[in-house]
Amino acid sequence: MIQGIIAVEQNLSGVIDLLETEGYEVVALDNTDLDSVDAIVVSGADINLMNIQDTLTEVPVISAAGKTAEDILDEIDRL
Repeated sequence: MIQGIIAVEQNLSGVIDLLETEGYEVVALDNTDLDSVDAIVVSGADINLMNIQDTLTEVPVISAAGKTAEDILDEIDRL
């Protein structure tokens, strides 16, 4: 049974593996309609030098910076 659809940056392989093991459908962030997923996980490695805060989606965005795959799973489970 699918728990939900999560878009994840491809460099977060540990997060992808854990989410798939726990029953989530994981899709690549690059070519995904952001409104069709339940949450987005980003590495947080990109720095916003321009401080642009435009919102492209209402879907929750979780930064993986400083977090384990289990921390991210806990956040997604609480959504």
